[in-house]
Amino acid sequence: MHTPAPRLVIFDCDGVLIDSEIIAARAQSRALAAHGIAITPEEAAHRFAGIPDADMWRTLQQESERSLPDGFARQYADRLEATFRQELRALPGAAETVAALRERGMQVCVASSSLPAKLEAALKMVDLWDAFAPNVFSTAQVARGKPAPDIFLYAARQMRAAILDCVVVEDSVPGVRAARAARMRAIGFVGASHNGPDQRQRLLDEGASEVIDDLRRLPEILS
Repeated sequence: MHTPAPRLVIFDCDGVLIDSEIIAARAQSRALAAHGIAITPEEAAHRFAGIPDADMWRTLQQESERSLPDGFARQYADRLEATFRQELRALPGAAETVAALRERGMQVCVASSSLPAKLEAALKMVDLWDAFAPNVFSTAQVARGKPAPDIFLYAARQMRAAILDCVVVEDSVPGVRAARAARMRAIGFVGASHNGPDQRQRLLDEGASEVIDDLRRLPEILS
């Protein structure tokens, strides 16, 4: 059956537009270890990719029965930004994919679990901010983070797009769950450095209609 081209393509940011998840997972592991909470970068990426940092920290504090100090979030954010400035890269083809979608008459936006300031800083570092601004949305603007559908429904409202006219591009299980809970088509992406060999199947099992490892395939798939 022919699927019409979407009106709006909603991109997750971390692990879709920017190769940030593995950098953040290493930073999380180091920062948490300093306070007695042990988690490897691989486990952090596998369990918590797509989940807001605050939700991750809440879960790990409960599991470890340890508490993170006041100011931890600010210290972590500052250290991560410094690391991003040295290591962060856009995923191959991100800018040209966005341009190609626009040429085909589709709108684009970002809907991420990252905080607004982090989103803006990271996208500016890799020269992608102007490709999306001001249409960059954060779960900080809604009641619930992923896997709840709130952020994708909010993005659709802000972009004045009907739910059935939206497609979400996501790298994480919570992100695909959120898209499906919003009744939007989800396309999985496994082209970032943090993805393990089982990630393609995990995203398909959650309801992704297809899974790609190169963003440059998107315009063809969606057209």
